[in-house]
Amino acid sequence: MSKEKKRREALIYHAKPTPGKIKIVPTKPYATQRDLALAYSPGVAEPCLEIHKDVEQVYKYTAKGNIVAVISNGTAVLGLGDIGPEASKPVMEGKSLLFKIFADIDGIDIELDTKDVDKFVETVKIMAPTFGGINLEDIKAPEAFEIERRLKEELNIPVMHDDQHGTAIISAAALLNALDLAEKKIEDVRIVISGAGAAAISCSRLYRSLGASRENMVMLDSKGVIRSDRPELSAEKKEFATDRKIDTLEEAVRDSDVFIGLSIADILTPAMLKTMNKNAIVFAMANPNPEIDYNLAMKTRKDIIMATGRSDHPNQVNNVLGFPFIFRGALDVRATKINEEMKMAAVKALADLAKQPVPEQVNIAYGETRLTFGREYIIPKPFDPRLIAEVPPAVARAAMESGVARAPIADWGRYREELLQRSGDDKKVIRWLMSRAKSMPKKIVFAEADQLDVLKAAQIAHDEGIAHPILLGNRKVIEELKEELEFDAEIPIIDQYEEDSLEKREAYARSYWELRQRKGSTLYNSRSKMRERNYFGAMMVREGDADGMISGYSRSYSSVVKPIFEVIGRASEVSRAATVHVMITSRGPIFLADTSLNIDPTAEELAEITRMTANLARAFNFEPNIALLSYANFGSSEHPRAVKVREAIRILHEQEPDLVVDGEIQTDFALNRKLRQSQFPFSKLAGKNVNTLVFPNLESANITYKLIKELQATDTIGPIMLGLRRAVHILQMGASVEEIVNMTAVAVIDAQEREKRRRAKRKK
Repeated sequence: MSKEKKRREALIYHAKPTPGKIKIVPTKPYATQRDLALAYSPGVAEPCLEIHKDVEQVYKYTAKGNIVAVISNGTAVLGLGDIGPEASKPVMEGKSLLFKIFADIDGIDIELDTKDVDKFVETVKIMAPTFGGINLEDIKAPEAFEIERRLKEELNIPVMHDDQHGTAIISAAALLNALDLAEKKIEDVRIVISGAGAAAISCSRLYRSLGASRENMVMLDSKGVIRSDRPELSAEKKEFATDRKIDTLEEAVRDSDVFIGLSIADILTPAMLKTMNKNAIVFAMANPNPEIDYNLAMKTRKDIIMATGRSDHPNQVNNVLGFPFIFRGALDVRATKINEEMKMAAVKALADLAKQPVPEQVNIAYGETRLTFGREYIIPKPFDPRLIAEVPPAVARAAMESGVARAPIADWGRYREELLQRSGDDKKVIRWLMSRAKSMPKKIVFAEADQLDVLKAAQIAHDEGIAHPILLGNRKVIEELKEELEFDAEIPIIDQYEEDSLEKREAYARSYWELRQRKGSTLYNSRSKMRERNYFGAMMVREGDADGMISGYSRSYSSVVKPIFEVIGRASEVSRAATVHVMITSRGPIFLADTSLNIDPTAEELAEITRMTANLARAFNFEPNIALLSYANFGSSEHPRAVKVREAIRILHEQEPDLVVDGEIQTDFALNRKLRQSQFPFSKLAGKNVNTLVFPNLESANITYKLIKELQATDTIGPIMLGLRRAVHILQMGASVEEIVNMTAVAVIDAQEREKRRRAKRKK
């Protein structure tokens, strides 16, 4: 993708369909006059009076305790410098978004139009009663040090400048583990810090707290080594000035053990790297390009332990590992500050987590065979679901032990459970899908590539590395649309009507005839069908010329299903094919089956559909808790429709005793855990959060998923085909570009799984 196209894409993302990245959503009912009377006048007076009597009640009656202000004056924005408060707003909104998706904290961005430290501090102090915490961001040094110091002293809520402490905490955790692997002690190693800004100073201070010796640390700024005899040093630089008579990075690095880069790209040369001690530790964290290229560094020295700020290399020092979870722990005990003990607790929690066995879903998300503690894995990955259950409790406990917690936690087990519920699986499944697909992209036929939205989806799939698209359709139209989209990548285009496709079309026709000659097809008829894109595309997959296919954007579902079943057919181990829609809801993904194929399945077919759906949920890294739905609850009706579902449950309980499935049950009881627990404590679903719903017939399933999608504006993935011989999936007519991309990822993962099974069989 060209630089200009990336630029436009970023601008469109921020501008449409609604400007910005965050919004405020009510958390209380507001539909009736009674609701509004409670929300505002006169009902609102009661909590006001309670807070007036005891100011701590503000945490009980308002959202203060879960709101963090993300505040900047735009003087040091990313690598862009002093671009002003308005220009910093997209970054602050982005930080607020990260607070929400990683720790369920409501971030409110605030941009202040002042460079005056006194005005900045006074303004934040005036606003502080609104917030549970203050996250300072992108403020240039040395003002950032003074602003944070004063606010921490003068406010009774957590304050943290993430540019300083976020990088310090994450890199400190990585450093502890790197030293462990290098078999070195922090008090003995010689450390070089390239950079003297807010992050570098904070990192150096934290390393000293961990035991690093000041005498063993050398810091450099743009003028070279910061020596104690250099005039006009700031207080922060004096703190790390060295008495050694050296001036350059080359001199500082010689015989050192650790290089910490928070400066500019390509400042550390291979020659310098070779002069470092054995098992050199290099954290080159300049963004977007590190102080030394990762591949160059690894080529230069085989014994190096390296981290960067980039996601495309091992050991990314990413602040998102820290700030959401540190504030989560601080807010949950109503800490008056984020102190050194809390930061150190976060460091140790992150370091310890990297040494624990990694869940399979993390391996899958990052395309790894098996992540284990070692030189290429010294720090957890940002999408590790364990972070929210490990870091906030450590921070909260440290706050309690250091005496800054105003609401101590008594039940740690319950607190961990609440944290896991906060983590929200709503969008994680999409991130997982994309990461998993990118790990091993497959050749996917886009059977309607001459449709603009389908081609847009193919372009995204190609640009993001999700799949290797094959564009099937009218070549002239596709090429015109590609030009319009500036889609200039060399992608295979196949027009089944062209002379170039004649040989392939004939081969497919003969294969199809051999397949269907005893089912009424003639060779003439077979040749005719190969002019139809869905027959042609399906034959590409069947004959191994592609790994998967998606179609259905411009045609009715039934018209696409027929050629797919004729060419691909049902897998030998199942008696029915089925479809599942994954609804991405605020409570997490919910798997719905069967939404598109089986009109009125029997009890035996319902049981089989349930088993296939359970396998899909597991493939998506969710343990299925399945409810078989009905209008009745557990034998309350003897109507054949209820009895059918009951019989399916009997079959499943008998044949799949370990599967968490029950019914027949009404939808409200299935989805309302407390209601279900109170009425049906005997159920296998008792105490479980149901994430999979199997419907008694196609009518109810299809109506339900479309209702949810339209009324809740819910993202969907589907219909996902289950039970076919190959990775072919059919879109809903008029699917959005995003939905087509999602289904492309599904097709890729489906093909990946089939390849794994084939390899496993060959090994046997």
